[in-house]
Amino acid sequence: MPLRLKKPKNSDIWHYSGTVAGRRLRGSTKTTRRAEAEKVAHKIEADHLERDRNGPAATLTFAQAAIKYRAVMGEKRYLRLVEDHWKDTLVKNISRGAVKDAAIKLMPTASAATRNRGVIVPTLAVINYAASLDLCPPMKADRFPVVTKVREPVTEAWLDAFMAHSSAHLGALACFMYATGARISEALGVKWQDLDLSAATVKIRMGKLGGKERVSNLPPRLVAAIAGIAGEREADKQVFPYSSYRSCADPWEVAIKRAGIKRLTPHCCRHGFATTLLHRGVDVMTVADLGGWADAMQVVRTYGHAQKNPRLNNLLFSGTKQANASVEQPEAIENKTVFG
Repeated sequence: MPLRLKKPKNSDIWHYSGTVAGRRLRGSTKTTRRAEAEKVAHKIEADHLERDRNGPAATLTFAQAAIKYRAVMGEKRYLRLVEDHWKDTLVKNISRGAVKDAAIKLMPTASAATRNRGVIVPTLAVINYAASLDLCPPMKADRFPVVTKVREPVTEAWLDAFMAHSSAHLGALACFMYATGARISEALGVKWQDLDLSAATVKIRMGKLGGKERVSNLPPRLVAAIAGIAGEREADKQVFPYSSYRSCADPWEVAIKRAGIKRLTPHCCRHGFATTLLHRGVDVMTVADLGGWADAMQVVRTYGHAQKNPRLNNLLFSGTKQANASVEQPEAIENKTVFG
């Protein structure tokens, strides 16, 4: 039965109702003009008939897919940017080439990494979430090639100097990121209710993994640093009282200058977490799990560079005396914490 139009009592807006392809439909045309209302009703009817013939992918728009994605994943960085770009474009009409073209158009001066992160990743996330609901086929798209930079990690010595010349809050924040591998956004999201200092654990919500959580151990030094933070400790208050990276950027730079140490960013603490554990013999799968990386190969690609020590092959023979004191035997480094 085709859709019929009528005006509800006390309203000048036309509404439609009826059954199309076995589904009961009703709603507002959002217009007071009969001719416009008939066009709206006809399009709705045609879309549902098309969907019935060819499946939901025939009429699924990016906007519709994004609504479903938001309902589960919430607000994500760059999501609004791609929503505003694709709008009511049919998902079936979004090609791999169109995604790359959109990245160039939306971010004409950005780096390859930023284009990947800002356009390609969120676009694919929305489409592939819809695919998981059987609303459309899954999609892959090539990223822009990125030149991999050697990550300079925070070391324990660097952290010692930084903490000695920063406030208790900022020093504890740096210590937290180094000891748990947390990103700064994850660290700033930690609330007092997420901490259990007596059990030396913390619950970390992982922003890049769709809101998943991990429970991380707090080494004794980190427990002491957090215990030394003064101020209110209400359950729903942030442990580290900074609204964002920007709000702690200036004091971070001041502490570095005071300490006379190399300029490293907060994210270098996460690099230090991975690099130190790998160099102390912890396997890649465990490092990825402890630091919240979804893919252990990412840890290998980013942090698996060779140690510049030609005597490391001495470790192949347990009875060999080390010619370099920095090369420790496997049994000596087993069970070491991040802080050695």
